[in-house]
Amino acid sequence: MLATLEFGLSLGDASLVIVFFALLTCLPPAFMGIGGMETGMRQFVQARYSFGLYLVIIPLLLNTATITGFTLMSAIAGGQTLAAINPSHVSINVGIVITCVVAFGISLLGFNFVHLWERWTWIPNLIALIITVGCGGRYLHLQSQPAAPATPAQILNLGSLMAGYFITFGGMVGDYSIYHNPRGVLSKSFSARARIFTYLYFGLFLPSVPLFILGAAIGGAVPQVPAWQAAYASTGIGGVMMEMLAPAGGFGKFVLVVLALSVIGNIAISMYTISLNLEMLMPPLPFKLRVHRFVFILVTMAVMIPMAIRAAMKWETNLINFLSIIGYWSACFDVLLILELVVFRRMDYATFDQAIWNVGRELPPGLAALGASMLSWALVVPVMAQSWYVGPIAKSTGDIGVEMAFVLTGLFYLPLR
Repeated sequence: MLATLEFGLSLGDASLVIVFFALLTCLPPAFMGIGGMETGMRQFVQARYSFGLYLVIIPLLLNTATITGFTLMSAIAGGQTLAAINPSHVSINVGIVITCVVAFGISLLGFNFVHLWERWTWIPNLIALIITVGCGGRYLHLQSQPAAPATPAQILNLGSLMAGYFITFGGMVGDYSIYHNPRGVLSKSFSARARIFTYLYFGLFLPSVPLFILGAAIGGAVPQVPAWQAAYASTGIGGVMMEMLAPAGGFGKFVLVVLALSVIGNIAISMYTISLNLEMLMPPLPFKLRVHRFVFILVTMAVMIPMAIRAAMKWETNLINFLSIIGYWSACFDVLLILELVVFRRMDYATFDQAIWNVGRELPPGLAALGASMLSWALVVPVMAQSWYVGPIAKSTGDIGVEMAFVLTGLFYLPLR
């Protein structure tokens, strides 16, 4: 929705940016996911072979913050949608609490249940979306027309948000591809690596791009449909979906509940990954400490709910700032792990010695990885374009921070490594 509603792009321009940036930025996480299957190590255990046992804490904390941020946005969307059903009895804050608590219960049950949930819940979610578009789609052609053609700055700013969405999966994709057996997915015509890459690439691209384009269409129509505009001002995207489903009456409210609960899968899987990330912070501590994953999930939820309630007050601004910032560090992280594997390890996953995954003196110190990231930031800052800061170069080019972070970090890492 931000593409048309906030950035002022036409639906056609927004759709082209969404498709082409998605085609490009789905590549790094899909490639990185192969390592989970081949090594049996989660993503930030693999990262220790570049950052070391101790310096990996820096990207680990950034990744935890990133996933928490995505979870906040999902909780807000779910809360807005529940609140739209009966605004006089259910506030957005209450809706946020409901979605988080239900997701909390699912994430506690472990990977197998989370996987079972993800395997089947997309079906009612998709049906609910189709019904919503069928009921309210007659207004989607009423698009706000921009006063001028899209500028390079507008296109790159939206592209930066797209990159900030897709590239960040590089910090978690290995947490799930480890459950694939390289000998269990082989076929005569398609290697295990190619199959995992394909699964991951299209698993990111196919569910996301159509919904992004639908969101852009809804965002472009909101100013043209008074009822939608009023609903958006009251309860955000949930209000717009309620207006779209209004012709369906009581059944429409049932569909809206399904849509609200569709974010639970996002939140549950995020909580699961966050708990894994926090567990990985434990080994470097100077004392032995065993903490059950339940505790990490509980702490995460306790922190996340009030943050989501606060962020919901300025949802659009917070979302834009968040997506833009996380793309910068994620680009650094992805290119470092890709170069480490391709250039220095020659695509030989056997060089990731599993015997030293938790031995600090045997792992690299991580100075090359951290140094390359920090050096690249000296040139990323001038090309950033945020609501609170616009670099001198970005004033004419738009936000190209993600692209610069990816390229420059890779160039610095080669000689430093």
